[in-house]
Amino acid sequence: MTPTSSPRPPGSSLNAERRSRELAELADGAEVDVLVVGLGATGAGAALDAATRGLSVAAIDAHDLAFGTSRWSSKLIHGGLRYLASGQFDVAHESAVERGVLMERTAPHLVRAQPFVLPLTPLVSRGQAALARAGFLAGDMLRASARTSRRTLPAPRTLSAVETRHLAPPLRPTGLRGGLLSWDGQLTDDARLVTAIARTAAAHGARILTRTRALELTGDGARVRDETSGEELRIRARAVVNAAGVWAGGLVDDIRLRPSRGTHLVLRDQDLGRLSAGLHIPIPGETNRFVLVLPQGDGRVYVGLTDEPVDGEVPDVPEVPETDIGFLLDVLGSALDITLHREDVVGAFAGLRPLLDTRGEEGRTSDVSRKHAILTSPDGVVTVVGGKLTTYRRMAQDTLDAAVAARALTAGPCRTASTPLVGAARPQALAHLDVPARLVRRYGTEATAVHELGLQDPDLARPVVPGHPVTRAELLWAVRHEGALDAADLLDRRTRIGLVAEDRAAAVAAADEMLAQTV
Repeated sequence: MTPTSSPRPPGSSLNAERRSRELAELADGAEVDVLVVGLGATGAGAALDAATRGLSVAAIDAHDLAFGTSRWSSKLIHGGLRYLASGQFDVAHESAVERGVLMERTAPHLVRAQPFVLPLTPLVSRGQAALARAGFLAGDMLRASARTSRRTLPAPRTLSAVETRHLAPPLRPTGLRGGLLSWDGQLTDDARLVTAIARTAAAHGARILTRTRALELTGDGARVRDETSGEELRIRARAVVNAAGVWAGGLVDDIRLRPSRGTHLVLRDQDLGRLSAGLHIPIPGETNRFVLVLPQGDGRVYVGLTDEPVDGEVPDVPEVPETDIGFLLDVLGSALDITLHREDVVGAFAGLRPLLDTRGEEGRTSDVSRKHAILTSPDGVVTVVGGKLTTYRRMAQDTLDAAVAARALTAGPCRTASTPLVGAARPQALAHLDVPARLVRRYGTEATAVHELGLQDPDLARPVVPGHPVTRAELLWAVRHEGALDAADLLDRRTRIGLVAEDRAAAVAAADEMLAQTV
């Protein structure tokens, strides 16, 4: 993979004009081989998998790309250490393999190595420290078994107290014995990953249709509604995949889920102190659970996450309860030398994990397996639930295998483990792009084209919000090429400006202005 003079693959651009044209084709009766419902990571991954097997594809979502769980993650590509500790060896190995695929083949522009420090505070016994050290070494063995290069993920090691404080100055020095350094994959942005997957599917011929709500699914298609016009139509398909995440049970009978809420706080980095690494802060009283402190490189730090069961109707956007905020602040207070108050929390977000309920109502959701499940209904609808962001590609592969078998489709083999996403290139090639590094981490080889928009019009080079790096050119790019249809798409998913309410309010006018520039 190397940058070319034409950084966009033919057909990868998503926009309002393309959406209208492709929706009209389906309304006129065009049949597709595969209809995918849901455009989170797994649904977009299923669309890409099917398209690269030579199948015709339509993929729909009632809202937007990455509207649901896929934009509320910790932005980490995990190597499976947590699952290894709980005895889920198959899930751990699968996670390590998929992490390597993303970091070294399909999305090295979006996933980079992130160092983490586990501080050895007085609350961490020497026995717990020894267990954590053994766990990190086992995680490195997982890396090796997945054949991920040491250049991609360095080795874990023990830190002195001085080294620990150098990487994480906010830590309380009293009683600090040192730290444990480990590495994992960090996404620039989970919603940007989904956008890249969907656009790559579009480049291979898939119809990617947001604002298209599934009203009823059958084995040979779906009745849907265009949410922009209110018109209903039927999409005819030889196979139907239900990848609607926590909403999957509302489309297919007998799908029983047990959602789990994961909450993150958004802090300003100047309030927390400059961090050169993320932090694993042990939760007091727990042996294998940590609160993560995740510097984002844009002036913000995310702190998460909780794992709480959720009952009742599934909301479009989960609310963050004050109890979650208080819990996370308390855990931070157990290790930091600074006091953070409720007013220091400038934003918060929560996502719901679509866990399959296989054990009734007893037990904690943190104990429910993250292994994905694929279920085929009597009329042939294939539903995928469970899993996690890191393994979206494997989930999509297994889902398409099931759909191809269930509907006797003629399809080629899975190719997504070696199919680079839009913008991908080898790290050496990315490093030689003569554009700001921040743009390269978000757009890969397309960073040149985004940067040129600002060079052509200095007004587009201006930040959308003072103190936040996203420029107006990035909003315009999202409208023209990334399928953004309204201000929420721009501010809440193509960029993350909207995570802070004050910043969002200041950015709406610029978003509306860019939406008006469709050519």
